[in-house]
Amino acid sequence: MIRECKLYKKEREKKVRCLACSHKCLIDNGKTGICGVRENSEGKLYLLVYGKIASMHVDPIEKKPLYRYLPGSYSFSIGTVGCNFSCEFCQNFEISQVSKKGILFGGEYAPEEIVDEAIKSKCKSISYTYNEPTIFIEFVKDCATIARKKGLKNILVTNGFMSKEGFDFINKDIDAANIDLKSFNPEYYKKYCNGRLKPVLDTIKRFSEKKIHIEITTLVVSGLNDSIKELEKIAKFIASIDKTIPWHITRFFPMYKMIDAPVTSIKTLENAYKIGKKYLDYVYMGNV
Repeated sequence: MIRECKLYKKEREKKVRCLACSHKCLIDNGKTGICGVRENSEGKLYLLVYGKIASMHVDPIEKKPLYRYLPGSYSFSIGTVGCNFSCEFCQNFEISQVSKKGILFGGEYAPEEIVDEAIKSKCKSISYTYNEPTIFIEFVKDCATIARKKGLKNILVTNGFMSKEGFDFINKDIDAANIDLKSFNPEYYKKYCNGRLKPVLDTIKRFSEKKIHIEITTLVVSGLNDSIKELEKIAKFIASIDKTIPWHITRFFPMYKMIDAPVTSIKTLENAYKIGKKYLDYVYMGNV
């Protein structure tokens, strides 16, 4: 079920430029981009995980987390392998990072089958989650288009490192999103995620401007992004867009390459909650 990608442009000498996310990888013939699932073959870019579902569950929508969109409903949740980030604290590293080693797995589903399964499961929405949906954005688009016709909503759970081209490609098909804002420090994104802060901020602004429901999540890691100064910057930024945007501050547990890091204390989360409530209407503590 490999498909040619929609978001790329051809360069010289059979190279291609992927346009799905803000890395905008320049990919040599026979190679993949950073995500490991978008491959250049003879000057054409192919999505290696089109319909190749590595994780599929029926989840409460609050697990996304979305607390102020279709509360009490269930969301049919799917993801593939691969990610455009390499977060050292990744909670789903078993699927998000394996593609960088050339490992691809998952059951094959056509978009129509995903929508049918969602309807059979009595879900009100489909969530593209578990890994980064931007890297399989063409499959998201195909599913979302059919889902809308069937009366289902479409939700992105994303790190926000989407390009403007990616946003323009998908935004009309998306009803809600939870966007990670991992830090307000560019060096944090560079060191711990292999990413950049500014494209994430731009994505948040774009979703808000299009009146798509968004909620923001920050994983609070002790000693790295839990200072009062940084938490205030995040809260103020969200408030500068819309103070009614919910902010989820979630507790870190040792995972992946940060297995020796301490669990975030409840007191730290409570302090973050107090800071958030100075600027925002809705603040929620998670993983407690």
